[in-house]
Amino acid sequence: MTKRILVIEDQPDNRRILRDLLGNSGFVVTEAENGRIGVEMAVSDPPDLILMDIQMPEMDGYQATREIKASAAGDIPIIAVTSYALSDDETKARGAGCDGYVSKPFSPREILRKVIEFIGEAKSDA
Repeated sequence: MTKRILVIEDQPDNRRILRDLLGNSGFVVTEAENGRIGVEMAVSDPPDLILMDIQMPEMDGYQATREIKASAAGDIPIIAVTSYALSDDETKARGAGCDGYVSKPFSPREILRKVIEFIGEAKSDA
């Protein structure tokens, strides 16, 4: 079964980059343009992994992560992908419930390595 990733990111260019990278690696990618929509999508049709921007309209990534983790979809791994790169930003993201952290600008290899670390290759034998 192909692994599904939800990208919650407000910038269309960043969504496109992640969609192309992950799609070309065999993952099925869905997208949400803000935290509120992302929470709704994660709860209604839980993906295998979420890539979460932190600074977004409607609801920031910290609050969206807290809401997802408090829901029935709370066991989904969430990786923060953010331009916040100060020393305590990773601590804040993990405190909100993020399981991993990648700062922007990111390398495609780094994103793929993190994704595979959490959910394995795109296709499973199951």
